Amino acid sequence: MVDDELAEIRRRRMEQLQRQAMDQQTVEEEALRQQQIESQIRLALMEILEPEARERLNTIKLTRPEFAKAVEQQLVMLAQGGRIRQRITDDQLKSLLVQLTPSKKEFRITRK
Repeated sequence: MVDDELAEIRRRRMEQLQRQAMDQQTVEEEALRQQQIESQIRLALMEILEPEARERLNTIKLTRPEFAKAVEQQLVMLAQGGRIRQRITDDQLKSLLVQLTPSKKEFRITRK
């Protein structure tokens, strides 16, 4: 009876360790896949953007990472769709950023 319980505990522990190993492997594969995607985006941006525009986008990435990621994805999609025929300059990127930036509502408080 004790041997059966011990064997059952060992079996459960072995299954748990196998599941953990599979979960860890899945996480590592996902991280590798994410790195490959980011590398492809970085290479595409090097082809799409002039150096000054890339610097501007990197600066934006430091302050607003989500917005910069959305801009990068938009640029890559435009390039893949064939809508970008030449490299984007800094001025062109500025105008694109102005278009993509959501307008802020301005509140004025006047005291009487």
